[in-house]
Amino acid sequence: MLVLANACWGLSFPATKALAMSQQALLSTNGSWFIASLCVVYRFAIAALILLLISAPSLARLRRLELEQGLGLGLFAGTGILLQVDGMAYTAASTSAFLTQCYCLLIPIWVAWRERRPPSARVFVSCAMVVAGVAVLAKVDWQNLRLGRGELETIAASIIFTGQILWLERPKYAGNEVKHFSAVMFAVMALVCLPVALATTEQRTDWIRAYSSASTIGLMGFLVVFCTFGGYLLMNRWQPHVTATQAGLIYCFEPIFASVFALFLPAWFSGWATIDYANEKL
Repeated sequence: MLVLANACWGLSFPATKALAMSQQALLSTNGSWFIASLCVVYRFAIAALILLLISAPSLARLRRLELEQGLGLGLFAGTGILLQVDGMAYTAASTSAFLTQCYCLLIPIWVAWRERRPPSARVFVSCAMVVAGVAVLAKVDWQNLRLGRGELETIAASIIFTGQILWLERPKYAGNEVKHFSAVMFAVMALVCLPVALATTEQRTDWIRAYSSASTIGLMGFLVVFCTFGGYLLMNRWQPHVTATQAGLIYCFEPIFASVFALFLPAWFSGWATIDYANEKL
């Protein structure tokens, strides 16, 4: 199920990039922070509202630990995805997906520090194989790879996502209802990015104009249904059944899916949204 979650997240890389390119033709601003933060606000506010409506009959039983878990996950995920989405405006989708996997190295380091013992040889070998394999399958061009704004923001996002994965692992949250803390998580993610969207707004009408075409509304719906409900609900439901280190390694399937989708989805999105977004090549 976590591999399926990776497939859902892999869809988000070309979809988010296509959405940002579509909005640049609609807006008076080219500010990537505004476009990125507004995307996160709308995407997760819509998801939170839908999930709250679905969970309405059981919300009276919402527990303090569910609020606490959702708050922590939302803070980590909201900050991380804001950096990741903004970074995608400055780097290729496959490169972004590859660099996001830095947490597969960071999690074992944290676990080793927490448990006061070095990672096992199996973990070392697994991490090395995963990084090498993902680099090949994500078609990373080492000659042209540079640490510019997009790459640095993506690495920072990965560090923050490490906290999200570790927070979800905490044993005291084992009995929490997934729909409850996920709704809180989505709401917090939207609230985390709201100040950034407000601070970078040049014209108030841009909040409406950014989603004034059929293609931008459709891409937002795509992100909510497949990449938010599909990805995050699967993660929140099934990750507690494995260790954080195992989860970090499993999540390295994400750039593989992103790279495969980037071979053909950009052309589809381009034809639909009337943008110039070329497919990536093998």
